[in-house]
Amino acid sequence: MTHLPDPINQSQFYDDVPSKRLLAWAIDAVIIGIITALIVVFTAFIGLFFIPFLLFVVSLAYRSMSIASQSATFGMRIAAIELRNSQGLRLSTGEAVLHTIGYLLTVSTALAQIVSIVLMCATERGQSLSDMVLGTVMLNKRAR
Repeated sequence: MTHLPDPINQSQFYDDVPSKRLLAWAIDAVIIGIITALIVVFTAFIGLFFIPFLLFVVSLAYRSMSIASQSATFGMRIAAIELRNSQGLRLSTGEAVLHTIGYLLTVSTALAQIVSIVLMCATERGQSLSDMVLGTVMLNKRAR
């Protein structure tokens, strides 16, 4: 990870990232919930029979498309954080999809989610479980 900011000498890139991730997650969860609710209404409530699958598909599409286009979801942009790959670049479409699938797999089991939260709070780069597997990192956005 030589292309990423050093967590010791450039700690400003990692300051408060775990709490910002929580804020971003909450905002994105609300957005995904609203989109899912709209889909349920527009399907004459037939979507209620498939709500877990519908939530999965909406979350996968929302997160993958927004991360691929701007390296951050709407919640991440509000929290002023963004994902970067091991080269320090924005995530490609493939990386965004892999990161989202990793995230969805992590949140599908309590143990993996607990491990991921502990890693975000305990590692010097604040990486989640899927971040560690893919070599991605969440950084504070640079002031423009």
